[in-house]
Amino acid sequence: MTDLPPYLQPFVLDVAQGAEHRVDRVGELDFHRPAGTARTGAILLIHGGPGPADLEVRPRGWPVYQGYAAAIAQRGQVAVTFDHSLIRGLDQLTTAADDVEAAVGLLRADPQVDPEQVVLWFFSGAGLLAGEWLDSRPDWLRAIALSYPLLATPPGVDELVSAAEVIGKHKDLPVLLTRVGREREELAGPVAEFVSAGGAALDIIDVPKGQHGFDMLDHSEESRAAVTKALDWAIAHLGEDPSTPSQLPIPTTTIPATTTQPSKIPASAAAGTAAPASARGAAATTGTAAPRATAAVAGEAARGAAAPGGIASPSTAGEPGRFAAPARQTTSNGAAAASSARGEAATETSSGEAGQSTSAAAPAETAASRVVGREHAAYEAHDLEAFLAMYSPTAQLQLGDGAVMRGRRSLREHYRPLFEAGQGKRELVQRMLVGDWVVEQWITHGTDHGPTPTISLYQVQEGLITEVRFLA
Repeated sequence: MTDLPPYLQPFVLDVAQGAEHRVDRVGELDFHRPAGTARTGAILLIHGGPGPADLEVRPRGWPVYQGYAAAIAQRGQVAVTFDHSLIRGLDQLTTAADDVEAAVGLLRADPQVDPEQVVLWFFSGAGLLAGEWLDSRPDWLRAIALSYPLLATPPGVDELVSAAEVIGKHKDLPVLLTRVGREREELAGPVAEFVSAGGAALDIIDVPKGQHGFDMLDHSEESRAAVTKALDWAIAHLGEDPSTPSQLPIPTTTIPATTTQPSKIPASAAAGTAAPASARGAAATTGTAAPRATAAVAGEAARGAAAPGGIASPSTAGEPGRFAAPARQTTSNGAAAASSARGEAATETSSGEAGQSTSAAAPAETAASRVVGREHAAYEAHDLEAFLAMYSPTAQLQLGDGAVMRGRRSLREHYRPLFEAGQGKRELVQRMLVGDWVVEQWITHGTDHGPTPTISLYQVQEGLITEVRFLA
């Protein structure tokens, strides 16, 4: 044991005698699955870093993470291990944050995982990645655990969201800290500040005689008790009894052919668009100003005709799954039209007599359209942080040319120069509301190609935008 590097030391719990489980490689992730096929919650184990220069084994192959994953699977839940960029150095911090977002998306898309029951567990240097999740707190996030975390960014490293500044922001988010009595000085100070800021928002497991990495270096009863308590805490906060098979249906990833299923986008509206890329090919992300639409889509959409894409004429306004054509409203330079900001759409149809028009009934407001309306208001106001706050940390945005951007960080990098330049003049033509999808037709101005018709599709789940597609 002593001849092995620290990261290859065995896990402090003996998991070899536990219940059988299987391990599947899915993309960049290793899924440690419990026996049986019941749908369960999941825990994402996020390793620390940086690693030593002579690293021989990638983190997901380390005994400590394999041990945690096996223990979780033996308790009836899915555990996921993966490698992220922080192992290469702290200069990879933002890339590592994107890696975590992508891993979350792929984990939640797995058929055996209940996407509303996820715990994130950060170890050591990965503590620097926890602040963004403490800050955003997506509704599917059941809890966050931190073991001997690094919580202060060293000098010269670009800082992400500080965990100490946002701990307790969301009172309903359980947070567990496992801290060691023999912690390194540069880590112990920020941990103490985190505890002071967290107050009652924190659950704490103390390991008085433990050192950094105690779960692989200190094979003692104290260590085993602390790890067991942490595992029990994480399992308990998945919100279900692991011995009770889940009754949730396994979701389909196929877009249905009708508009009657409110949780899916209508196939007619999605016609001609590629399926979204999966994180690391799958989950998550970001976007750009509306791109050019093809002549076929643009021509039919601009006329409001019943096109192959399923866009109905304004005379169908108010019918479920149909577009309503609002009186055209141009917004730019921070002045949002009130109806756009509220996600409302007034309709106008010609009466056939010159100079006369009649208003058709606007479609009912939905929770999804209200979220999209707030995103539009922030867009028009060029309020970058308010705009990003409407997106899930793992949001995905697919452009008309098939390119995909992922995560809030990519959104921030793309939209910051656009907002700073005061760009973003656009005109809402039509909107359709279908379940958690909002489908809109826009005319975008100020591009090199003149007025550009665009169709955009927004999916909203748990109060945040999770996916955007621009059709072109």
